[in-house]
Parts: sequence; structure tokens; C-alpha cells
Amino acid sequence: MQFGNHYFRCWKKGGHGSLNLHEALVNSCDSYFYQVGERLGIDAIADWAHKFGLGMPTGVDLDHEKPGTIPSTWWKKKRFNEPWYAGETLSNAIGQGYVTVTPLQMAQAISTLAVGKRFRPHFVKQVLSPDGEVVENYAPEMVAELPMKKSSLMQVREALRDVVARGTGNKANIPGIEVAGKTGTSQVVTLGKTRLKASQLPREERDHAWFVAFAPVDDPQIATAVLVEHADGGGGAIAAPLTKQIMEGYFRLQQEREGTKYADVRPAARVPF
Repeated sequence: MQFGNHYFRCWKKGGHGSLNLHEALVNSCDSYFYQVGERLGIDAIADWAHKFGLGMPTGVDLDHEKPGTIPSTWWKKKRFNEPWYAGETLSNAIGQGYVTVTPLQMAQAISTLAVGKRFRPHFVKQVLSPDGEVVENYAPEMVAELPMKKSSLMQVREALRDVVARGTGNKANIPGIEVAGKTGTSQVVTLGKTRLKASQLPREERDHAWFVAFAPVDDPQIATAVLVEHADGGGGAIAAPLTKQIMEGYFRLQQEREGTKYADVRPAARVPF
């Protein structure tokens, strides 16, 4: 996509052609979301990012939590005493530019999408005495309800289901359990016109691989965020298989505890680092 004298590129050479929202999410089409970002503007993007808990501490009971950065026209004026330029919106619309987030924030964001409500995360679920008595219990604490139409939430959830079923996150697919997720690849340095493979770059210049997910789609019980720094590949290739391992372990443990059975859940092949 051309904007001014700059070209904003999709990860897929040659592009994906004409797509609707569903297929743009399934195929992780950058160019689609450049256009969405241009139409929305940075302040609308920032407003909705905040509703998902990005750009602010989650409130987890650990010290020194970082808030991350979700830019806006107000933020840039305060931070740099400069106006916001329209071209900056495009890169920020796909999570690049000034945007910074923590894995915990991304886990909270995907869980918010899964249930339509944002909860404060806790590091400890329960404290027991030596004889097994409950000393302290941390109940779920809702922070905010997501002000989205149910039909809009369902539209995005269905798309993220297909991301795993047949899209860029297919390596997180678990037979017998429907997983919804989204791949991400966070660029570390500007590569310009020359596109090099990860193996051709120094490790510290390689992209980060992301994958966020929840499952089961129709009855969410677990939400995850996997970040592999300076990976030798994107989110679908590197982070999605790790998500599969985590979720299979979770459901297998649940099976052991409750005596239920996920007959089709089998150990995933280990992903080498």
C-alpha cells in the first residue's frame, strides 16, 4: 500500500488480493489493516486498545509492572512536543511504530475478547495451610465490560477460530478442541527494501514471534500469550506450536483432575529452540 512516498508492505509477497475482515484476520493481511487504521485514525485505535487493557498496567499483584505504550495525538504531543502524522497511523495500526505491550497484557486482551469482560490477573490463585485448609482465595475480579456488540464479538471470534483451523495459526490446532488465536510478528529493526531471511540476520535483529489464543472457543477456559524473542520465524511457525503444547498440557491435567477425557488430545512434537 502506497502512502505518500512510502510503501507499506504485507508479509506475503504479492499480497492477498481482495479480502473481507474475516479473511484478513485468517490470513493476517497487513495491507488490510493499514487501510482500516487509516480510516479509523490513531485516536480511535488508542481508545479501543485501552478498552482491551493495553497501554496501562493490568493490576497484577507483582511490583514494577510496565504499562506499555499505546500512542495517540495527545501522547505524541506530550512525549515529543510534535504533531501526529497520518503516515504514522499505518504502522501503529498493526502494532508496530511506537506500540509496546507486555505478554501479560496480550493474554489479558485475548481473554477479554474471549468472554467480553476484562479481569484483573492474579499471580496466586489460592493459599493453603500445611494441612490443606484454604487460608486465602483470590476470586476473579472484573475490571470492565467490553462495550462491543455481541454480533461484533462473535464475528472476530469466528475469524480467530479459522486462524487456527485453516489460517496462519494452524500449528496450534488441537484435534477435538476448538482453539481461537492470532499470530503476530514484531519487527525489531527497519529492513528497508531488502528483505532478508531470519537466518541471514544477527540474532538481535531478528523479529519476535507472537501468538495469543483461547480455548475452547464456545466455552473459554484458558487464554495464553506466547512470545519468542528474536525467533527464527514468525508467530505461526514458532509461537503457535508452543501454544499447542501449553494447551494440550492444560487439558490433559484437567482430565486427570476431573476424571473427564479429551480422547483426541495427544502430546505435540517438541519445538526446538
